Amino acid sequence: MTSASRRRARLLTLTAGATGAALILAGCAGGGSDDGNGSGSGAITVGTTDKVTVLDPAGSYDNGSFAIMNQVFPFLMNTPYGSPDVEPDIAESAEFTAPTQYTVTLKEGLTFANGNELTSSDVKFTFDRQLAIADDNGPSSLLYNLESVETPDDLTAVFTLKSENDQIFPQILSSPAGPIVDEDVFSATELTSDDDIVEGEAFAGQYTIESYDFNNLVSFRANPDYQGVLGAPENEQVVLQYFADSSNLKLAIQEGEIDVAHRSLSATDIADLEGNDDVSVETGPGGEIRYIVFNFDTQPFGAETPEADEAKALAVRQAVADLIDRDALSEDTYKGTYTPLYSFVPEGLTGAVEPLKELYGDGEGGPSTEAAEKRLSDAGVEGPVELSLQYSNDHYGPTSGDEYAAIKSQLEESGLFTVNLQTTEWVQYSKDRTTDVYPLYQLGWFPDYSDADNYLTPFFLTENFLGNHYDNPEVNELILQQASIVDPAERTAALEEIQAKVAADLSTIPYLQGAQVAVVGSDISGVTLDASFKFRFAPITKG
Repeated sequence: MTSASRRRARLLTLTAGATGAALILAGCAGGGSDDGNGSGSGAITVGTTDKVTVLDPAGSYDNGSFAIMNQVFPFLMNTPYGSPDVEPDIAESAEFTAPTQYTVTLKEGLTFANGNELTSSDVKFTFDRQLAIADDNGPSSLLYNLESVETPDDLTAVFTLKSENDQIFPQILSSPAGPIVDEDVFSATELTSDDDIVEGEAFAGQYTIESYDFNNLVSFRANPDYQGVLGAPENEQVVLQYFADSSNLKLAIQEGEIDVAHRSLSATDIADLEGNDDVSVETGPGGEIRYIVFNFDTQPFGAETPEADEAKALAVRQAVADLIDRDALSEDTYKGTYTPLYSFVPEGLTGAVEPLKELYGDGEGGPSTEAAEKRLSDAGVEGPVELSLQYSNDHYGPTSGDEYAAIKSQLEESGLFTVNLQTTEWVQYSKDRTTDVYPLYQLGWFPDYSDADNYLTPFFLTENFLGNHYDNPEVNELILQQASIVDPAERTAALEEIQAKVAADLSTIPYLQGAQVAVVGSDISGVTLDASFKFRFAPITKG
């Protein structure tokens, strides 16, 4: 089908689609009866406090946005239920056909919900635009090893890579950099608006979006034309409802107003709901980590500050690492739902080591004011040092306020720091953090794929997702090398070496690791929290 005919096919569906969306939204807002158009008894309602930034895969790299993308966009590779390992999704096959060539063959007859054919041209367009747009808040940094994409025919896409035998690239095709988009709906050079994406029905995943009210309510309908590895959804309709805070989310699941609560309830709320016979608390393996990011330009003594001094800047970072009490944050703040983390790669993944435990604090995992004081004194830093520390009040759960109040207290009780603690809502926060507004700030990480590489590449390459001006050429080279090491033992050793080097530099300080948690109503089954770390609507059933 030509581009012109594809556009005509799309336009023919828009009026009907827009009318249906209006009806769906009205039904959702009204609640009550199940007329097939709203959040009545036939639809499964999922509640969350997570927020979307944008639906365009080139412009967001956060859990709230990917939670939608993962339902509605197709992927070349994906993780089937219960597995961290990727398999072809809308691809018929995918394999290395040369050391630097990864060839993907699409299934025949693929279409987007608007009727447009999904061909290798869309695949090339998808990855070309990711690299061309390279949005500060997007996942283009994951495509560091992609040189080009060629399309010898409508079903074949050949990815040429910069380095040979990239063991990570198949996983990256299942990551936030991997959703395949419709070249007749999305712009090649700039982000496409949420409204244009929804109006254009540019979906080919397990679901389509019938109505979309930004960070309020989204209605999904099962896509009968999805041909991927995940299979057809067990339900016909899901409504995703956004809550301003966890107390309202807890009340909604407790009162049966929603069927599933997923991200994020406070540790206290979870403990309380575990005693409620009307709901059940489901947990699964968690790759989530919490960490503090330092901006190397604007932190105290950073490169762009009037008192710039690299040695003093490092001493400040090291002293902060000496003072963080992970056990207190785990037990007092999170009631054990998060555990102490002394590694850049979370416990349970191949290659995880704990260099932060030995290098900082008391050398055994605890804090040490004496160690912090000596570091600052040796570097000639006179205290107390003023820190401006930012966190998001609506993205990482309701306990973030308590978490960062505790960190502020831990740092100030030493007498070595004064902390100006500030908070910003996520939509603005995600823009500010990449424009040097925050000298120190909170982030959490939800893995794109189940490999140690995903906790190193996005953070510590010279061109990294954090945009914090960290640049260690030796680390950069090691990260690029480890991805192409075929021997498992040799690759594990390389991963450990990278962690030792970034632990010495401290561009980030990881401190907590969390589990996946969902609270479900008594008539709900099928919620799957597995090592793919992706929350999917499709297995959920009701009644």
